[in-house]
Amino acid sequence: MKYLLSSAVLALVLGGSTGAGAVELTLIAPGGIRAAVSQMLPEFERKTGNTVNATFGSGGGTKARVVKGEPFDVPVVQVPYEDVIKSGHVVVASETPLANVSVGLAVRAGAPKPDISTADAVKKLLLGAKFISYPNAASGAAAGVSFDETLAKLGITDAMKPKLKIAQGGAGAMAMLAKGEVDYGFTFVSEIITEPGVEAVGPLPRDISTPTFLTAFLSADSKNPEAAKALISFLSSPEAAAVYKQRGMLPGK
Repeated sequence: MKYLLSSAVLALVLGGSTGAGAVELTLIAPGGIRAAVSQMLPEFERKTGNTVNATFGSGGGTKARVVKGEPFDVPVVQVPYEDVIKSGHVVVASETPLANVSVGLAVRAGAPKPDISTADAVKKLLLGAKFISYPNAASGAAAGVSFDETLAKLGITDAMKPKLKIAQGGAGAMAMLAKGEVDYGFTFVSEIITEPGVEAVGPLPRDISTPTFLTAFLSADSKNPEAAKALISFLSSPEAAAVYKQRGMLPGK
């Protein structure tokens, strides 16, 4: 359920007031949404006078920190997040879907863009590659977890083992590709388009790759709940939706 501010509160917090009432908010989120959120935060800070200290990590690591009870005003977590709700560290009624992002294929800049429109096309591409790179699922990287599931759905997990080069995060996977260490790289589309030397071919077909859905919550322990609610509303606004699309994501559920 989307958590909406009253018009009075939203006008107050987003009204451009600055000065003694300004606060610092903390936000934690997975790396897949980093580029979009980082692009939007300066505008939120300009409008409110508040500042946002944002940190980004793996999807699994982000959820673990929230469940453990580390103090954040606004945590953004990926589906499923029953453990986050059961932890008691978020306000359940504040649940606000922000965007979803798919794992995509990347090639080196200027290289031909192969067909990945069907599961069979992706399978042929993977089996024909010498090496591929993608984020480390064992470290909690959501894109890595998703890609492992793709290999399983295609029935080629064992066949691909000699071809896999596991990277630290999406940036690491793209760096391997840019350096020519692998033929193809896989991570969230939102991460591909921010890295130099690589180009996004597009998202993998949904029948073999489920998008990762990202949701914001108000922390149950926030010291500045009204300002934190305003940040959530800002990150789920029509203006934010345009940024998500620009960054290779789909807004909302």
